[in-house]
Amino acid sequence: MRMTIGKNEKPDFFENIAFDPVMAAIGSGEKDSDKNSSPEEKKKNGQLLKKKAGFYLSLDVLDRFTRKFHELKLAGTQIENKSAFVEAAILFALDDIDKGEESKVLQKFYE
Repeated sequence: MRMTIGKNEKPDFFENIAFDPVMAAIGSGEKDSDKNSSPEEKKKNGQLLKKKAGFYLSLDVLDRFTRKFHELKLAGTQIENKSAFVEAAILFALDDIDKGEESKVLQKFYE
């Protein structure tokens, strides 16, 4: 059974293939052997592997994020790029969520 098609081949949409539609839509991006790997093991040439994320932000949040990124750069903050900035913010939010009832992030959802 072939899962990929060539450039000029048309897919057989009626082929009987069992798959999880949610995972097909979002994809895990990882092989089963990679799921239990530590971040140190998820490296290629010494760099952590990265994957493009697809989600939406409100225009106000996006404008504020971009403005703050440029303010930090102009102030001389050692920040590589916007991806590094958003990753730091997400890690900070995840650490806050781990606090449970004391989480400021979770409190935003209950307002």
